[in-house]
Amino acid sequence: MRTDCNLTRLDRVFARLDREPERPVHIDVPKMSRHRVVLLSATLAFYLAVVWAVVITSWLVRLDWQVMFFRPYQQWSEIHWFVDYYVVLGQRGPTAVMIAAWLGWRSWRQHTLRPLLALATSLLLLNITVGAAKLGMGRLGPHYATTIGSNEMGLGGDIFPSGHTANAVVTWGILAYLASTPRARRWLSALSAVTSLGVGMATVYLGTHWLSDVILGWVAGLLILLALPWFEPLITRAEIGIFDLRDRWRARRGSKAPAPAFPVDAPVLVTPLASPQDDSAAPEPVAMARSPRAPAYLAPGPHTARSERTPVTPAGSRRPPHPERVTRGAARPLTGG
Repeated sequence: MRTDCNLTRLDRVFARLDREPERPVHIDVPKMSRHRVVLLSATLAFYLAVVWAVVITSWLVRLDWQVMFFRPYQQWSEIHWFVDYYVVLGQRGPTAVMIAAWLGWRSWRQHTLRPLLALATSLLLLNITVGAAKLGMGRLGPHYATTIGSNEMGLGGDIFPSGHTANAVVTWGILAYLASTPRARRWLSALSAVTSLGVGMATVYLGTHWLSDVILGWVAGLLILLALPWFEPLITRAEIGIFDLRDRWRARRGSKAPAPAFPVDAPVLVTPLASPQDDSAAPEPVAMARSPRAPAYLAPGPHTARSERTPVTPAGSRRPPHPERVTRGAARPLTGG
């Protein structure tokens, strides 16, 4: 009777933790296709349109002021505690640590550095592009606005575009970018879109960003994900270079063999003994030289038998002298009493 072993969900999870013996070959690297180039061009045009709409103080700026005067954090104050925690999903430090931990495990399991290198490249592009735009446009936030109805541009601020929103789009969208299957890519794309949308609206709720800041942050993060296939050759070369350095380091460590603890003499040539049937070639017996031993202890002089020895009587008494003792037969001295 044959019984099949039914694995539980926990068993399947631990089975996934086992390291694969070699890098999977079914993982496809996104390429810069014509469709992707068209989508990137359209997104870039929308980015420039949002910036232009804010610069000329169009209806988008008026909408920003209306949302700010609405004060969502006062209208729905009961969800303030939840929004304070949810907006952390857009902060660069916590999200980068979480995503890097997950992608680090994937890199170890798949024998490749591409997930970690892709994350590092996307975060570097995010810091360069979004940081330069923030400093270049210098827009002030709602809490520091000076003139009602103005676009607050060029006043030394750093909130346009929204860094929280762009960071949420990149850090959570990189999971969809590195997905192994189309189904996982679709689900992760939807999840990252909802997460980044919620982070952007959370900043508007708290009053830290204008609505146009959030819109431009979404577009800025999407531009980085769309342009990331252009950097895949650079990521591949960096991975090959890192592995080459690792192999050289291992080879250098292996070549340095430890020295022996004791000096080793030159090898001695040993000649085999002749066959016992060949009497002429039989080696002559050599008397083994004994090591000199210390002689046993003997009394000095000629050794004689015990019966031939002459007894020797010691002269005088062997008792120690005693001043109060009187020899027998001698008169005791009289003492007066």
